[in-house]
Amino acid sequence: MSENGRIVLGLIGYGYWGPNLCRNFLSLPGARLKYVCDASQDKLGDAREKCPGVEFVEDAGTVLGDESVDAVIIASSAVTHHRLALEAMRAGKHVFVEKPMSLEVEQGQELVDASKELDRVLMVGHLLMYHPAVDFLKEYIDSGELGDILYIYSQRLNLGRLRHDENCLWSLAPHDISIMLYLLGSEPVSVVASGASYLRDGLEDVVFCSMLFPDGQMGSCHVSWLDPHKMRKFTIVGTEKMAVFDDMSEDEKIKIFDKRVYRPQGMLEYGKELYLHVGEESVPKIEMEEPLRRECQHFVDCVRDGTTPRSDGAQGLQVLKVLTAAGASLEAGGVPVGIE
Repeated sequence: MSENGRIVLGLIGYGYWGPNLCRNFLSLPGARLKYVCDASQDKLGDAREKCPGVEFVEDAGTVLGDESVDAVIIASSAVTHHRLALEAMRAGKHVFVEKPMSLEVEQGQELVDASKELDRVLMVGHLLMYHPAVDFLKEYIDSGELGDILYIYSQRLNLGRLRHDENCLWSLAPHDISIMLYLLGSEPVSVVASGASYLRDGLEDVVFCSMLFPDGQMGSCHVSWLDPHKMRKFTIVGTEKMAVFDDMSEDEKIKIFDKRVYRPQGMLEYGKELYLHVGEESVPKIEMEEPLRRECQHFVDCVRDGTTPRSDGAQGLQVLKVLTAAGASLEAGGVPVGIE
């Protein structure tokens, strides 16, 4: 650590998400944001107004070549993630890279291998893994309160923001896929995806993606930027209870439903093998904190303590494998594609 126990950081990329990262890293007491880097003078001009006490540069090499910089945050275009993250680790820096960590599985594996070989922290920006409601769900599932998880499905829908360089699968689904893998604690064995390009040829605006997990659980994502609803919702169905995470709700982020289907023991009523249990709904209290601030703090803590991030390179690689398989399924007309 370079300055009075503080982690010295450089931010590369000040586009759509860069300002949010800049705001949070600037506010962390254990960190000092030394650089903001972007090739656009217009974006740097905007950064100068919002990021006091920071140096502004156009060349990422300036950031990577500064020995006082402990770690870099990469929020540039996705096509540059692999190259910049690899160069940063080879320059001795720890790396926080926004999703996706790369656009190819082989490149993602190269980043994971480099982080191990060079003993550098590699963290992928899967933001919702740091949401307090997701923390609650993970603890609730691990406690056994929901019973065995049968399936999870998510809906991430809106009208816009339209992308020109990636379809809605790569833009929106990483959030939901990362959470499903995290909550279930396993990697799917196969993926089926179908979608359509209504606004631009070859760039899907709506995608339905379903994953099959080793123990028979299913995970399904519906993502679209061509929808009348603004929705960010997860539904988790267990053998004992069911849960809904609605990120658009202000005061009911989580709802627990005491509902299940069961087979009673002993004598059965004629013609009945299955019974429904419908109990009360409950809304647990969730102490909210901005997920992005928690994510940024987690990265600084991992760099300082030498610990493994929750969304480390291995987890980012799992998500990348699912996205790649889903893309292959899309191109093949919705056939199942196995995970490497």
